[in-house]
Amino acid sequence: MDMKVLATVFFSVFIAELGDKTQLATLAFAADKEVSKLTVFLGASLALVVAAGIGVLAGGFVAQHVSERYLHYAAGLIFTAIGIFTLIRA
Repeated sequence: MDMKVLATVFFSVFIAELGDKTQLATLAFAADKEVSKLTVFLGASLALVVAAGIGVLAGGFVAQHVSERYLHYAAGLIFTAIGIFTLIRA
């Protein structure tokens, strides 16, 4: 296992998830006094694992059919477009 890749993915996903809708929804469920915090934790964790699994499978499928070079270009363009869109709306 490549620990550098593991750490990079962990911190990237961790930072991306902070304060997003998923975390806020989990907070709202956990705020209910009658709901088990363990149940909320397990449900949210399972959902994130399944979503990540879908991402990994989709990434593997795309990597088999699209050149890595084009994937880098597409990712760069998408992130640039999101950045521009965010700046325009700010």
